[in-house]
Amino acid sequence: MQYRKLGKTDLNVSQLSFGASPLGNVFDETDENEGIRAVHAAIDQGINFFDVAPFYGDTLAETRLGKALKTKRSSIFLATKCCRYGQGVFDFSYERVMRSIDESLARLQVDYVDLLQVHDIEFGDREQVLNEAIPAVLKLKEMGKARYVGFSGLPVRYLAQIAREVEVDTVLSWGHYTLLEDEINDELVPLAQEKGFGLMNAAPLMQRILSDAPVPVWQSSPQAVKDMQPKLLALCREYGLALSDVALRYAVDHPVIATTIVGMSEQRQVEQNLRALQLTIPDELRQRIETLVAPVKNQMWFEGKPGNNIPKPTF
Repeated sequence: MQYRKLGKTDLNVSQLSFGASPLGNVFDETDENEGIRAVHAAIDQGINFFDVAPFYGDTLAETRLGKALKTKRSSIFLATKCCRYGQGVFDFSYERVMRSIDESLARLQVDYVDLLQVHDIEFGDREQVLNEAIPAVLKLKEMGKARYVGFSGLPVRYLAQIAREVEVDTVLSWGHYTLLEDEINDELVPLAQEKGFGLMNAAPLMQRILSDAPVPVWQSSPQAVKDMQPKLLALCREYGLALSDVALRYAVDHPVIATTIVGMSEQRQVEQNLRALQLTIPDELRQRIETLVAPVKNQMWFEGKPGNNIPKPTF
C-alpha cells in the first residue's frame, strides 16, 4: 500500500480508502458480521482511511462501522459528514451541524473524528453553507471534535467555486475522475495545488457502471453512458482483466488526488480491490478504452439546487 499526505494535514492516507456506505445497505443487503470482517481485513492490509456519513443507510453505516472499529480506532483515520440525513432530508444550519457531530460520535463510539465534511453542498442554500455550515464545522475543529474539516459534492465546478471562498482542509469530489470522467482536472486539481487542500475522489466505479455488477435502477447517468458497461467489460476481458480492476487502478494513479474512496462491505471485495492496486494497465487497452468512451465522456448529470450547478464553459 502506498500513502499520500492529505493536503496540509498530518494525515498520511492510503491511496485506497474504505467507503462505508455499503455497510448501510445502500446497494444490497449487507451481513453485519461480514461487514465487520471486511473492515478488519482492510485495516490488516494497510487501508487506513474510512469514510462514512449519517445519510448512508439512515445512520446504519455509521452504527456498523462503529462496531467494527471498536478495538481498531488508533489504527485508522475516520471521516464522517453532516447536513445530509434521510432521503431528501438536508439541514445546513449551524445548530444542526453542532448536534449532528455528537450523534455521529455516539454511533461511531469515538470521541472525535479525523475529518468532518459538509455533505453534498450543492443541495444547500449557498449563503447558508458559507455562513452557517462551514463556520459550524470550523468551530467543531476548534473544539476538538474533528481534527480537520472539509466538504463534498457532485458538481465539480461548484466545489471549486466554494473552495476559493473558504479555508478548509479537504474537498471530496465524487464521480469526476473515472474512466468516463476527468472534469476534476479542469479547476479542482489546479486549485488544490494552489491552495494546498487535500483532494479526494470517490465512486471510481461510477456506481457500478464500471464493474460487472448490475447498475442500480436509481443510477442517474444517461442511458448511453450505462450502455458502455457491457462494451467495456468485453474489452477488458480481451486482456484477461476485470473492468472494475482497470477502473480502480486508473483512478488511484492520479498524481494529485490523495486517496480514492471505494465502497466495500465484504472481505472478498477488499481483497479484489487490493489486488487491483498491483495491476499495470496495458497502454493499448488504455487507448482503446479512451476511444470507446470518447462519445460519452464527461456526460455527468447534475444534482442539488439549479443555481449551484455550473455548466462547463463552451468557449
